[in-house]
Amino acid sequence: MKSKTNKKILISCAVIVIVTSVCLSLILIGGTVISLVWPINFEITDGLLPAIGGDSQNRIDASDPSQTPVDGRSNGQIPDKIAATMQEIEQQVSQLRGLPLIEEVPKLLISPEALQKKVEDEFFADYSDEDARQDVLVFSLLGLIPDDFDLKTFYHELYGEQIAGFYDSETKEIYVVGSSAFTGHEKMTYAHEFTHVLQDQAYGLDDGLGINEEACDEDSERCAAIQALIEGDAMLSEYLWFSNHASRKDQLDIFKMFDDSSNAIFENAPPFFQMDLLFPYDQGFAFVEHLYDQNGFTTIDAAYLTPPLSTEQIMHPERYPADLPQTVELKNLESLLNGNWKLLNQNVMGEWSIYLILSQSYREDYRLTEVQAGQASEGWGGDSYAIYLNEATDEVIFVLDTVWDTLQDADEFMDALVQYADSRWDASPSQIVGQPTWAGQNGTIVIYQNGERILWLITPSEKLAETVFEALQ
Repeated sequence: MKSKTNKKILISCAVIVIVTSVCLSLILIGGTVISLVWPINFEITDGLLPAIGGDSQNRIDASDPSQTPVDGRSNGQIPDKIAATMQEIEQQVSQLRGLPLIEEVPKLLISPEALQKKVEDEFFADYSDEDARQDVLVFSLLGLIPDDFDLKTFYHELYGEQIAGFYDSETKEIYVVGSSAFTGHEKMTYAHEFTHVLQDQAYGLDDGLGINEEACDEDSERCAAIQALIEGDAMLSEYLWFSNHASRKDQLDIFKMFDDSSNAIFENAPPFFQMDLLFPYDQGFAFVEHLYDQNGFTTIDAAYLTPPLSTEQIMHPERYPADLPQTVELKNLESLLNGNWKLLNQNVMGEWSIYLILSQSYREDYRLTEVQAGQASEGWGGDSYAIYLNEATDEVIFVLDTVWDTLQDADEFMDALVQYADSRWDASPSQIVGQPTWAGQNGTIVIYQNGERILWLITPSEKLAETVFEALQ
C-alpha cells in the first residue's frame, strides 16, 4: 500500500548499528563496514512504508547557523579542512564506482536540531492527520499495527532519530547530519550520499529511472525494486570506500558512534516497520553484490539500463532479469458500491509485502514463521491489490488478487494464508460461495483459489463479500 505523499530524496539512516553489528568483526579483520540509506523517494518502499512529502521550496534556509553550506568545491561557510575532505571523498568514490562527476552539487552540514525541524516542517508537510488515520485503518486491518497506533507521531520520532544524511534529487543538494568535526561517521555518510549524486547524473533518478510520484503511483513494486538497486549500489561504494580509504581514526569514530547511538524508536517499532526499513540496503546490497560478483560495476551499470521490476527479483537475484512479473488487472468496484465508498488505493503488493504480512504482524500469535512465510511468498508471479474506504463509517474493503508461477507455488501460499487466517479469525459457519470463510472484528474474510490464482478478500459484511467476490470472477 502506498501513502499520499512524495519526496524525491535519498536518506542515510543511523540504524547502521542494527545491520553493521553483524559486520563489526569484518571491520576488525578487513577494515570494512556498511552504512545504511533509507529511501523515501516514493510513497511506500514496497507498498508498506509511507514516504514523506514536502515542497522543496520549504527547505531550511542555508543561512541558518545550524547548517553550513558549501557551493560546489568552494569553501563557502564550511571550514577549509572539511571542504577538502569532501572533495577527496568525491574523487575516491568516483574512482571506485567508475562514474564521473558531471556537475558540482551544493553540500550542507546540518545539525540534529535543524534536521528535526526539517522533518517536522518539510518532510511531513503533505502527510496530514487524515492521511495517517487512514493508513492506520489499513495497516491494522492487515494485522501490522494496533488500531490505536499513533502513526504520525511514530514517523516524526523515527525519522528524527534515524536520518544521518540525504541527497535531494529534486534540489540536487547533499545534506550530512553532524558536527563541524566531520568524523568517520560523517565521512562514511558522505561517501554514500555522493554515490547517489553520481547515480543521478549518470542515469537520472527521476526521469531516467522513474523514481517519481507518477511512476510509483502506477507501480510501487517496480519503484521498490529500483530503490533497492540504487541503495545497494551506494552501499557497495561506501563499503569499498571504507575498505580502501578510511583511516584507523575513522574506524574508531564509527565504533564510538555505535556505542553512543540511540535507536529506541526503531528497536521498539512494530516488526514490519523494522523489516521494511532495512529492505533496500539489506536485500538491495545482496542483490548488487550478486551482480558485482559477475563482472564488477559493469554488470551493475547494465542493471540501470534494464532495471529490476519486482522485489522478487531483488530477493532472488538469480531470477533477474528473466523472471518478469505478470500483470494482474483488477476491476474497479466503486460503481458496485454505494456512494460512500471510494477507491483509496490500488497498486502492486509484491513478494516482499506478502512475506511481511504473513510473518511480521504486531501480534506474535498471528505470525507464521519467517521460514514458512518465505516459502509461501516465493513463487509469486504477480498481483494487484485495492483498498476501498467507506467515508461515512470508516469501514475498509481489502482485495488482493494474485497469480503464482506454478500450481505448487499457489498451493503453498493457499495453505499458509489459510493458517494465517485461522490464527486471526474464527471460521465462519456460512461460507461465501462455497469458499473458505472467516468472521471477526474485521468483518468477513474470504480466500479463493482457482489453479494458480488466489483471491483474498476482507470486507465488513457477508453481503459485501458476496458482491465483491462475484464481481471479480
